[in-house]
Amino acid sequence: MPTVLITGGTRGIGKACAELFLEKGYKVIATYEKNEIKASELKNKYPDKNLLIKKCDVSDFNAVGNLFSEIKDVYGGVDILINNAGIAQQKMFCDIQRQEWDKMMDVNIGSIFNTVKCAYDHMVSKKWGRIINVSSIWGMTGASCEVHYSASKAAVIGFTKALAKELGPSNVCVNCVAPGVIDTEMNSHLSKEDYDALSDETPLCRIGKPKEVASLVLYLASDDASFITGQVISPNGGIVI
Repeated sequence: MPTVLITGGTRGIGKACAELFLEKGYKVIATYEKNEIKASELKNKYPDKNLLIKKCDVSDFNAVGNLFSEIKDVYGGVDILINNAGIAQQKMFCDIQRQEWDKMMDVNIGSIFNTVKCAYDHMVSKKWGRIINVSSIWGMTGASCEVHYSASKAAVIGFTKALAKELGPSNVCVNCVAPGVIDTEMNSHLSKEDYDALSDETPLCRIGKPKEVASLVLYLASDDASFITGQVISPNGGIVI
């Protein structure tokens, strides 16, 4: 089975992806940056599966390079790259500090540059690969009080479309998943009233589940999606159409 690298793979959507790919028999490497508890919980849940969990700041180019060197020694390379790591912040534009802007860009789009740079040669030489980048509906529409987050996620969409054109001749498919409001820790700051209001605005009348996004990612990674590239697919319950 192919080797899958999932950044931010121990919580939320990333964790759901890791679990689904493991259950389907893939070799999975999941990265995390800080939360040792969540990383241990995932490892303990799948002690007999082909799972490697690595602590890595994916916004650090050298750290990503070291990670890929280790993956190459163990598995030969990354066949499927799922760029899920990301941060969010709600703040009026007038209050955003330059260091907050830089951090948002470094994590949400810089990390994708880093991982793709390291995965590129292996996929091109094999003439097969899948790159799936996680954006957001706010990268499609923009969100008030989240200018830096929206801009970073819009950059993910542009990156995906451009790279798909370059890598298509090498049989490497590059796609983007732009989830709507999903029940994850990233949205834990939302109150019950916030969730109820968002559910009311959503045609399907509910918030999404991480596994529903993971199922889409699994499909895009499969041979069944071999004629899909450069696309932005948004599992959002209809809140953005």
